[in-house]
Amino acid sequence: MDDNQLWHRRTLMEKAGKSLEKNGFAVSLHDDADGARAHLLAACNRAQTIGFGGSMSVAALGIARDLAGEGKTLLVHSRAGLTSEERLRIMQEQLCCDLFLTGTNALTLQGQLVNIDATGNRVGAMAFGPKQVIIVAGVNKIVADLEAALKRVREVASPPNARRLGYNTPCAKTGICSDCDSPERICRITTILDRRPRLTDVHVCLVGADLGY
Repeated sequence: MDDNQLWHRRTLMEKAGKSLEKNGFAVSLHDDADGARAHLLAACNRAQTIGFGGSMSVAALGIARDLAGEGKTLLVHSRAGLTSEERLRIMQEQLCCDLFLTGTNALTLQGQLVNIDATGNRVGAMAFGPKQVIIVAGVNKIVADLEAALKRVREVASPPNARRLGYNTPCAKTGICSDCDSPERICRITTILDRRPRLTDVHVCLVGADLGY
């Protein structure tokens, strides 16, 4: 990546960051994944119970791996071998953890965070419950406006996520959203955080790298 591309990424992050701050969110900017990882691990040092929202962006940073053996309670509902009851219990515990780590499907230059969820545990925890929420957003998640964000969520983020999770949906086969009626449809709840929720400490960690879907 040359200096012009790096400049462009930094410019987008700075513009989105200023809008997020105007909307009440705390913001940190990191030029690469290593800087973001160090920032998140420092935040994790101050927490005992840490929830993971199933984010591929957070997974790419290896936070859960780095915390293994640190004596923290890691609430990871996607862990292999869990029963449906255990998975549900962990998702419920994430709603009152010390720190909830997740990504976002899209972030507008106006500072809006846009997400689609199937169950609601991730978007619920982003808005209310945990003592602190940190949302990791790679520069690939930044879009011009709300219309572009909704388009990105359905056409870019949802098909690979449906395929990753093994759901039998049309988009998991064709790669194209058809606004389906599949019983396994993952696009069930759409949330837009226009401003920081009143009772939730939300920090957005902007990263000058492509992270997640």
